[in-house]
Amino acid sequence: MARVVESVAPDYGDALDWKKVITKEMEGALRLGELSQKLGRPAPVPSIFIDSELIFDTTPGPEELRECLNQYIRPRK
Repeated sequence: MARVVESVAPDYGDALDWKKVITKEMEGALRLGELSQKLGRPAPVPSIFIDSELIFDTTPGPEELRECLNQYIRPRK
């Protein structure tokens, strides 16, 4: 799933701030716990959250991800 984000992220420049959470590392495990608590159930892995809200629990295609991101931010021209 990170590959899809990596492929579209350059289209948004500095307007898009994203982080890959690695659950095998302590920081990532803690973040997953925070997201799970807010979600009220175990957060799916892999997944895409925007502003701590679960948006994708399956890997979207690049165009589907762009369409979603365009609702939040404008792509770079």
